[in-house]
Amino acid sequence: MNDTLYKIMNWPEIEAVCYAEHDNPHQLLGAHKTDKGVLVQCFFPDAIKVTLNRGDEKIEMEKADDMGFFAVLVPSKEMFKYTFTAEYEKGSETVKDPYNFDPIIPEADRQLFSAGINYKIYEYLGAHPMKVDGVNGVLFAVWAPNCMRVSVVGNFNNWDGRKHPMRRLGDSGIFELFIPDIAEGEIYKYELKNRGGLTYLKADPYASASELRPGTASKVADLNSFTWNDDKWLKERTEGEPKEKPMLIYEVHLGSWKKPSEENGCFYSYRELAPMLAKYVKDYGYTHIELMPVMEHPLDASWGYQVTGYYSPTARYGTPQDFMYFMNYMHEQGIGVILDWVPAHFPRDTFGLSNFDGTCLYEHLDPRQGSHPHWGTLIYNYGRPQVSNFLIANALYWVEKFHADGIRMDAVASMLYLDYGKNDGEWVANIYGGKENLEAIELIKHLNSIMKKRNPGALMIAEESTAWPKITGDLDDGGLGFDFKWNMGWMNDFTTYMRQDPLFRRGCHGMLTFSMMYAYSENFVLVLSHDEVVHGKGSMFNKMPGFHEDKLANLKATYGFMMCHPGKKLLFMGQEFGQEREWSEERSLDWFLLKDNAIHQAMDKFSRDLFGLYTKYPALYKLDQYSDGFEWMSCMDADHSMVSFVRRTENPDDTLYIICNFTPVVYEKQAVAVPFNGKYKEIFNSDDVKYGGAGHTNTRMKQSKAVKVDGRENSIEITIPPLGFAIFTATKIEPAKKTEKKQSTAKASASKKKQDNK
Repeated sequence: MNDTLYKIMNWPEIEAVCYAEHDNPHQLLGAHKTDKGVLVQCFFPDAIKVTLNRGDEKIEMEKADDMGFFAVLVPSKEMFKYTFTAEYEKGSETVKDPYNFDPIIPEADRQLFSAGINYKIYEYLGAHPMKVDGVNGVLFAVWAPNCMRVSVVGNFNNWDGRKHPMRRLGDSGIFELFIPDIAEGEIYKYELKNRGGLTYLKADPYASASELRPGTASKVADLNSFTWNDDKWLKERTEGEPKEKPMLIYEVHLGSWKKPSEENGCFYSYRELAPMLAKYVKDYGYTHIELMPVMEHPLDASWGYQVTGYYSPTARYGTPQDFMYFMNYMHEQGIGVILDWVPAHFPRDTFGLSNFDGTCLYEHLDPRQGSHPHWGTLIYNYGRPQVSNFLIANALYWVEKFHADGIRMDAVASMLYLDYGKNDGEWVANIYGGKENLEAIELIKHLNSIMKKRNPGALMIAEESTAWPKITGDLDDGGLGFDFKWNMGWMNDFTTYMRQDPLFRRGCHGMLTFSMMYAYSENFVLVLSHDEVVHGKGSMFNKMPGFHEDKLANLKATYGFMMCHPGKKLLFMGQEFGQEREWSEERSLDWFLLKDNAIHQAMDKFSRDLFGLYTKYPALYKLDQYSDGFEWMSCMDADHSMVSFVRRTENPDDTLYIICNFTPVVYEKQAVAVPFNGKYKEIFNSDDVKYGGAGHTNTRMKQSKAVKVDGRENSIEITIPPLGFAIFTATKIEPAKKTEKKQSTAKASASKKKQDNK
């Protein structure tokens, strides 16, 4: 090596590169101007020879270190374009130099991330195909502040962490590297070397795509290549008040709704599922679907609730573009899509977030704060700005990049309480000595606030199982700012009630009516979710007591009461046609039940008609959040397990009267209280023969009589179906006006006088 070249080379830093310990290789590698010319240095481990290609000129580089460090001093006053050709014992490669590009992530964005308010940080962190200085490639970036060195590894460099070390960007903790000529679909990971010298691989926390399990690598994906055409839907989504619109949600696990075969692990793709699911949902009258987590997860049996790829749609059903197609198709068909999202915890899988940079980066160091002892998972350190940013940006990502119409936040109670699922000594109090998780509360408020500002019309829904106040309250009024809350209390009470033998329901009548005591404390969604049909709880059909015919009648009564009760609705897949087996992620729904089984065919027909009725009549949804929309007619008849009530809108002509009988006894010519003097026409009866019933219906319109029942001035006589319900429209008969009455009286008097004169 000539003396000039030797003297201008930084040998300590060369050693750091050769031993894979350098956190800013760009200051050494690549082309750099000197007063002697342009110094070009590169590191190709195990290379025998490297040639610098400058146009047609081939310049052999000098080997400065046997590990594969090469350098050359080119007598030039200007920088120039070049490539390297590296020769090995078993071949050669020609590549562009990844160390010849300026930093790409702007300083301002790095500062916003450090402050926890870079809401589009996912556009920088992760792997992003782009063109830089006319060169196509991929920008890789990861947050790993406590590492000595981070490298990108994959098939493109034989998983050798020495080949592509990344540049640390100031004190942001972010490492980045732009690698030319990386193709979309390439798999990769990050190789991290911690301060103790331990070297290990991690998947990309911000990866847009992932390898199909059991593989755990991340994949390069271009999310900007898909063409959306749902502008009309997104515009209409912002119009009107969601609380006054019908919301009937079909909860779906994509992998087991339908399978191309019953072989475990065999799935339809997002593109194949879209038309099948959309047609089914529209036929039933659902307004939305809610997808159990589609974020990447390693274990099928977790159903997606233990996420390792928060920014990656699961590869089980296709690519990110395939999922975009699914979302776009649903919107074209007028169906909203809500995504389950899991910010409460994450799994301990070593390729994921746990102990990411050799420290507890995403979780708390203290296990009393950083782990769920009963779930075996880790809890986010919500107080760390970059962790908070990771989660907030992730929720925004699914709404802004994939056009989700709502986010249902899982396990909110576990976030709110520091002692959730823990015994004494297993948790740490907050700074005020309380059990409230102040950092998690702030994250929730922050997210709900920014979601509304950036994405009006997108819904935020909480699965929260305690009595925490103002879950759906305004942020300005001390609330958490959600749009809706799952009504877990109603679900537990009502399913417990319906499980009872009808003979004993009188003893727990309060479980049927108690929900109206707090119905307006929050904006509720009534849910019969997947949680109710797994782990030995039985399907909704088999929760019902009695023989098959009894189960059918009970289940129809269940759904009837649910659809007429205030609150938006959610039903888990398969329960609409009365699936008998518990749900399992390993198999399709039991579609065969609809082929030749009269009971399930009747249940299918019933649900289709009932759900269509719900979306047709505004009284069943418009005033869900206001007490003016509901009034008990009778709620104290525990001996007969019977209730009746009215649903209303601002328009009196929309009034509906509902009566539910939870005993197997039919009541004929039964006088029941009604809200006013009027005409009552039955529009739905669960005992109709077309729904597998015995036909105890009311075919004629009923006009009320001034006969007191249950303290009401007016009543009608109807047939009340056994284990069933009936819905009536109610048209008020206005009393005669006083002027007309006086005229009538005057005419009568005149007529009487004429008779007397005669």
